[in-house]
Amino acid sequence: MFGKRKKQSDRFAEDQYDEYGEYDDAEYDTDELPYVESAEDAAGFDDRPAGEQTGPYDYDDVSELLDAVVEQRLDLGSVILPVPPGGQLQVEMSPDGTPQAVHLATEHGRITVAAYAAPKSPGQWRAVAADLADSLRKEGARVAVETGPWGREILAITEGADLRFIGVDGYRWMVRLVAAGPSGAADDGTPLVAAARAILSETIIRRGSDPLPVRDPLPVVLPQQLAEQLAAAHHAQVEAQQQQMAAQVAAAQTPVRAQPQSLPPQPRRGADGSAMQQLGLN
Repeated sequence: MFGKRKKQSDRFAEDQYDEYGEYDDAEYDTDELPYVESAEDAAGFDDRPAGEQTGPYDYDDVSELLDAVVEQRLDLGSVILPVPPGGQLQVEMSPDGTPQAVHLATEHGRITVAAYAAPKSPGQWRAVAADLADSLRKEGARVAVETGPWGREILAITEGADLRFIGVDGYRWMVRLVAAGPSGAADDGTPLVAAARAILSETIIRRGSDPLPVRDPLPVVLPQQLAEQLAAAHHAQVEAQQQQMAAQVAAAQTPVRAQPQSLPPQPRRGADGSAMQQLGLN
């Protein structure tokens, strides 16, 4: 939609990333990314198949064209997404009300797109994918590495859902999409995977200029109207919880009033004395 952009292979033509040392989590995105060769790399896995690629786009490359389609996009600060027809937005909030993740719920499954800080040279997705595959296997998932439009994709079959992870390296950023659905929904060629790739191909990444540690997630910023709605809902939820807690505390502190015990009926007194006296017993 935004036309041709600079190919990543051209942009990073001078970078070599097949031989790196051990990965350091404290490294910042102004440095080169260390990469440990995985079994897939040793087997000659091609990360970027030949052929013309579409997005995801760097914001700086398409910012002048974005105004024409801004009404068709959801601006989340670090990522700008197209919303598929019938898609519903789900926002995952932290306990303090800060947005942690944004999901697109479709009739076929859920799609989550997140962007992360990365070094200037590509290769972060390869390292992340290798770590992700190892972690999923340790958790008992069945994992397969497949080739998609942007290179390697991770397919994981878990007890709760089928997952497909798609990653793309950009200039100082990496974007990762997760498609989750019922059994078989994350297989290649399904409607969920087709929708996920279509969304990723039109996603825009707004990296910003701040230096960040590699792999740090780029911040999610909600549109003002949505942020106000979620803030109001969060405030109402917190207020309801506080009222419920206050009611429970008040109920625990309220003393139980003793019920008066009824006394046995007293002998009737007549005009001339008690009933016992009238019977001549006293």
